[in-house]
Amino acid sequence: MAFKISLNDGERSALASADQSLLDAFLREGIWLPHNCTQGTCGSCKCRVDAGSFDHGGSPFETLTQEERDAGIVLACQAHAQSDMLIEPLAEIDDSVTHHPMRDVSGRIAVLEDIARDTRRLVIELDAEMPFLAGQYAELNVPGTDVWRQYSMANAPSETRGLEFHIKRTPGGLATDGWLFKSASVGDQVNMKGPLGNFGLFEAQDDPAILIAGGTGLAPMKSIVLHALAHDLIPEIFLYHGGRGQADLYDVEFFRALDAEHPRFHYRPCLSEEAWQERSGMVTDCVLEDFSSCKGMSAYLCGPPAMVDAAGKALKRRRLPPRRTFKEEFTEAAKIAAE
Repeated sequence: MAFKISLNDGERSALASADQSLLDAFLREGIWLPHNCTQGTCGSCKCRVDAGSFDHGGSPFETLTQEERDAGIVLACQAHAQSDMLIEPLAEIDDSVTHHPMRDVSGRIAVLEDIARDTRRLVIELDAEMPFLAGQYAELNVPGTDVWRQYSMANAPSETRGLEFHIKRTPGGLATDGWLFKSASVGDQVNMKGPLGNFGLFEAQDDPAILIAGGTGLAPMKSIVLHALAHDLIPEIFLYHGGRGQADLYDVEFFRALDAEHPRFHYRPCLSEEAWQERSGMVTDCVLEDFSSCKGMSAYLCGPPAMVDAAGKALKRRRLPPRRTFKEEFTEAAKIAAE
């Protein structure tokens, strides 16, 4: 049985089955709701229920408190309809951005290669297009299971049939140790769904941008850089990539070539635990050394939560307002490794 779920603007609605999350139903209908993790951990998809009955599903109390539940607040990525519903997203919806509907797609592994310490590049050639915005991610199904894992696209959005992902091994991880670093091979079929996510470059901007990536947080940054340079969307780009040692950096020559080719693009890798011919130190410290003020700029941050938090605080010290700082934090690997 399907229920009609409607936004309180009186114009947009979707049909949701009893076992389908509200977010999934809206996104498949091409109706955008703000969201980041889709796992119930970030809270960015909170909505107020104005009418109708529902099940909170797997909503954790760490994200959705009892007080919020009593006030009729739900996590759209976890809640399921039990009747027709009328809801109001708590986050503002930017209707100026054209988002692509979420869809199910499948393809085959075209490239699977080691690119850094415990890091692999996965390229999947799709059977059908999956349009996306620079910075967004897809959920990949671990073959033979009902488990899905989230990985950001690293290729330019113009490449809708060949998707590139950068994947870090998680010790004991079902998707990595149990599949991508164990048995996955070129030619294997992979099922996925997307695009998903609130993070990325969705429109042209007038201000220069600082991009700070930790580890495989470089993936969405690569997509953003390629898209921005191809369409002249950002006047000047500073890309910082942090790693512990040289073994953790990858695509170095690729970005150096872009740096040499484009005067408005600057690539600045940093190592926190190893001295080398370029920058050493925490990536956030390198940014602070380079900029006495970041006023009039914007920033994109992606990587481990501690790095993203430190980078946000560092940029705030340099007068970059939080409203111009866009963040994507990795889901904590330790929490999902054994799923």
